[in-house]
Amino acid sequence: MARADFYLIGKPRFREQPLLLVCELARKAVHAGQPLLVLAASAQQAEALDDLMWSFDPDEFLPHQIAGMDEDEDEVEVLIAAPEQSPPLRPLVLNLRDAPVPAGFERVLEVVPADPAARAPLRERWKHYQAQGVELNKFDM
Repeated sequence: MARADFYLIGKPRFREQPLLLVCELARKAVHAGQPLLVLAASAQQAEALDDLMWSFDPDEFLPHQIAGMDEDEDEVEVLIAAPEQSPPLRPLVLNLRDAPVPAGFERVLEVVPADPAARAPLRERWKHYQAQGVELNKFDM
C-alpha cells in the first residue's frame, strides 16, 4: 500500500530555512539505500536545494544532481526535478509542488510550511491521497 508522510515544520532552524528539512529527509533516504526523487516547485528552488545539499553537512556528501543535467541520472541517489523536467517516478518521492504526486510511488514525503496561511495546498493533497486510499502519517519537525 502506498504511503504519504506529511512533515510539519516547527523547529526554528527549519522555519528559517525549510530546505534544510528537505536535506535531512534526503540524508535519511540515502542512509536507508532508497533512491529519492525531489519534485521542486521551481527551477530556482531546484538550484537552491542543489547548492544547499553541497554545504549543509560539511562532514558528509549527499550524492545528488538536478534532472536533465547528465545521462547517468538513474544512478544518482538524490535526483532533483524542476517543474519542466519529468523524470520517471521513483518509489520514494519528496514533493515540494502544489499538485499531488500521481500514483506510481510507494512513499511520498510532503513538507508542510510553518505558516498556517500557506497550508491550504497541503490540506488538498492530504484529501487527494486519502481519496486514493494512501496510508497517511503526520510528523512534527
